[in-house]
Amino acid sequence: MKKEFPVIETKRLILREATKADAGDMYEYLSDVDVVKPMGLEPCQAVNEVYDEIEWYQSIYKGGRGIRWLITLKDNGKAIGTCGFLNMAQKHFRAEVGYELSQAHWGKGFAGEALEAVVMYGYQHFRLERVEALIEPANIPSQKLVEKQGFKREGLLRHYEYTCGKFDDLLMYSLLKNDLDIHSGP
Repeated sequence: MKKEFPVIETKRLILREATKADAGDMYEYLSDVDVVKPMGLEPCQAVNEVYDEIEWYQSIYKGGRGIRWLITLKDNGKAIGTCGFLNMAQKHFRAEVGYELSQAHWGKGFAGEALEAVVMYGYQHFRLERVEALIEPANIPSQKLVEKQGFKREGLLRHYEYTCGKFDDLLMYSLLKNDLDIHSGP
């Protein structure tokens, strides 16, 4: 039996499961080098590469390793990005959060709105104690986004990932449940 994929609604957004029907909208931003470079990905060259991304979202959810919501605009249903958890370590009550947003929607508060909703969902439904964000040092907008949400910078992880033919340094940020004064512990 397939477990029901949760839907999150915010003031302007609906976060839901991505399907192959969303591939066209997703291709618009996943083919944009400025969107995918900070994710350590090469831009998609064809829609079938988006299908692979959607299948990866489904596999991490089925495997209990994470969950990735498609960010859609409430007024017209257009997919503009994703946000969710990966590398979930339920035994340790922690997960890493990740996100990307179509460049056409940068600077409008959508990423923060989605991130806040996803993090709160994680604390309430996955009983997380710690949410981590790993961000490239050059990605100042993403650092500002998580800092605005209350994340604290913990340090630099040198050569932490190997992506697109190079080693990447990543900044580690974290947000603890008690940073937000949420009391529903394990």
